[in-house]
Amino acid sequence: MFMGDRRLLAIVSCFVWVVVCSGKETKRPNFLFVLVDDQSPFDLKVYNPRSSLDSPVIDRIASEGMVFDGAYHMGSWAGAVCTPSRHMIMSGRTVWHLPRRGSRKQEADSSQSLAPSDLANNTMAAVFNRAGYDTMRTCKNGNSYAAANEKFTVSRTATKRGGTKETGSAWHADQVLDYLNGRKSDAPFLIYLGFSHPHDTRDGTEDLLAKYGAVNHSDRGSLPRGNSRQPTLPVNYLPAHPFHHGHPKLRDEVSVSGVWERRDPRTIRNELGREFACDENIDRQIGRVLSRLESLGELENTYVIYTADHGMAIGRHGLQGKQNLYQHTWRVPLIVKGPGIESGSRAEGNVYLLDVLSTLCDLADVQPPVTNEGKSFQSVLEGESETIRDVLYGVYCGGTKPGMRCVKKGDWKLIKYDVMDGTVQETQLFNLRENPYEFLLEHHAPTVTHLMNSVPKGNQLNLAEDPRYAAKRQELEALLLSEQRRLDDPYRLWDQPQN
Repeated sequence: MFMGDRRLLAIVSCFVWVVVCSGKETKRPNFLFVLVDDQSPFDLKVYNPRSSLDSPVIDRIASEGMVFDGAYHMGSWAGAVCTPSRHMIMSGRTVWHLPRRGSRKQEADSSQSLAPSDLANNTMAAVFNRAGYDTMRTCKNGNSYAAANEKFTVSRTATKRGGTKETGSAWHADQVLDYLNGRKSDAPFLIYLGFSHPHDTRDGTEDLLAKYGAVNHSDRGSLPRGNSRQPTLPVNYLPAHPFHHGHPKLRDEVSVSGVWERRDPRTIRNELGREFACDENIDRQIGRVLSRLESLGELENTYVIYTADHGMAIGRHGLQGKQNLYQHTWRVPLIVKGPGIESGSRAEGNVYLLDVLSTLCDLADVQPPVTNEGKSFQSVLEGESETIRDVLYGVYCGGTKPGMRCVKKGDWKLIKYDVMDGTVQETQLFNLRENPYEFLLEHHAPTVTHLMNSVPKGNQLNLAEDPRYAAKRQELEALLLSEQRRLDDPYRLWDQPQN
């Protein structure tokens, strides 16, 4: 063999080795997207060290991946906040650009919409089906995006909020395990593991209810039993919100079994115990799925995304439900582990749930659909940036109109209420670095301080009327209006220009 031939053979061999190795390195990742129903990030120790909730599997995901401190759902135009939230997750669309919603004029004319008529064909499962992925979903019935859900190749749907293996969260995990055990394909997979809990009715398993000192209370005429094992009251607990939240007869505020309209400490602590019992059971079920992925040799190449459709109050600020814009409810938990993500990392992010679709596409090297309006946070996951946007907007107008709006930039957050036919018009301004729990003057009342046993002193409160912060309020008022215009919010508040 001539020297030139040897040199050519060496080059060809090297090229083949690179191609083979590159093929291994670029094997497309799997995705396990875990969505729980109604969970404040502050339930979890990774966000709230004071929490008594045991969630070792979620803690492990956090220790092996990245925790987002600034993840939000954009908001809702309905009391069932999960409905627009899940539409946004599936489609990557902003809140006013979802099916059947638009300006007042467009709502009156169903032939018009700010959502494309074929949007379902550009939602999560449809996009990944076209990219050669196997797609599977399990979740609750209803309050979701049915047309998008139907695009999953395998879909097993049922609402499971009971306290047994067959009626609770184990059922959803069983569907995923059954799917994995029967899978013959070599294609990458996208699994959407949705749980029906901890949304009420929070019927936990007997052992976990006992652990958290809770009972499934169902008698309107009496208080639940007190128990020292129940979680302590939230640090920003109030026995009543200082003004009306703006949605009369709101189910979550008046009709939740075991709570109803009560906000006394015994009721709230018992309900938190029920919530934690459901949370820990979800944690166990996620652990079962992760163990199976590990035994199949798939876990190392799987991105695990843990989040919730929105947060939840349960006594915080004197509220019970998800129809508010305080941090405990507007924020969501978001924890991601997977290839290339630094273990134990943390980032602000400034992400919305609607950013999930474009992020999954980027991680899989799949082109996001043209209908997508979200921003990929892959750069945050890879440690290249801390945030993907500067300004965040939130809305709730499922009750009286125009409703609530908020805007956040940096440490500063503005919330405005224009509800009850103009009889409630309130503005709140918080510095979240100084006042992360959004304490109000009412939190420092002697009776409330005694109940909570540990209201930090010296924190700033609502600064909206403080003349020292007039310029900051003006800045955020302008930002809010700018976001309303940009996002096609059809409403304006009492003190805003009506265009």
